[in-house]
Amino acid sequence: MSKNKQPWDLINWIKKCKLPTIETLQFNRCLCIELEDLWQAFYLTFNSAQNQHINSQLLNKISSKLLSKWLLFSKAEFNDAINKCSSLSTSGPNHISWHHCNVKILVANNKCITNLVNIANTCINLSFWPLHFKKFTSIIIPKPNKVSYNFLKTFCSIVLLNILKKLIEKVFSEILQVQFISSNFIHLNQLGGLKHCSTTDASVYLTHLICTGWINDLHTSILAFNIT
Repeated sequence: MSKNKQPWDLINWIKKCKLPTIETLQFNRCLCIELEDLWQAFYLTFNSAQNQHINSQLLNKISSKLLSKWLLFSKAEFNDAINKCSSLSTSGPNHISWHHCNVKILVANNKCITNLVNIANTCINLSFWPLHFKKFTSIIIPKPNKVSYNFLKTFCSIVLLNILKKLIEKVFSEILQVQFISSNFIHLNQLGGLKHCSTTDASVYLTHLICTGWINDLHTSILAFNIT
């Protein structure tokens, strides 16, 4: 960043940044001239799945698994989860980040961490998720390196969640992965969203299928599609 280690080396860094070229946004072939039209366009775009009908009958086609007992959360699991969190994470509606001293105190103090574990266990036992944990802050930002920004698809939405909700969900996710994998509940072809699995694993598996086809004098075709 600094070449000569002089104070004026920072001048380029503090200069006014060049903003991307943003024209009047279009939504459903109409220009969003008024602010109300703009917010309505963003709302319908990034909340399109809200209040959509869900066919729960599809779950009946899934074969049943043996019931397993749910183990209670432990203090060690919460300590491990927060130690893995990045201090650069942006705070949510409660304006508390991982690097705030009060969160560190929360997991370091025995009484506080006990209460937090009790809240998490109570949520599971009662099948109840507090309304406070459901609140979030949504921020819409432009995607980088786009030629023009007059369509909503050149923007993306970032959701900032309640910090305590995120902590409980992190612990919950860790436990679910261990139980799912140990009980062979996850299909072998499922690689996304799992620990110790990455795009590299998917590429290796795809390469294996292609090479197997070559050995059997077969031609391999790939159909890729994006589910929005």
